[in-house]
Amino acid sequence: MQPQATNEPRRRKGSQPIPKSEPAVSEKEPVHCQPVSPCDDLQARITSRAYVLHAERGYRQGYALDDWLEAEREILGLECNA
Repeated sequence: MQPQATNEPRRRKGSQPIPKSEPAVSEKEPVHCQPVSPCDDLQARITSRAYVLHAERGYRQGYALDDWLEAEREILGLECNA
């Protein structure tokens, strides 16, 4: 009579299974906890102002560049005069 075959691989006597190594995952800070650089803050302010100008224009398409440049002039003009 033959022994029944199992699906598990054979192990040598006294051998221990090799533990699977977990990939090292570095803990990253959430985005809202990271410091904001002045450039990021400036771009956020320009973006916000450009959107307000877009809304004041009645959300008409085709003026995105005009709204952005006007917002830049306003924000950067305030920065230079401060």
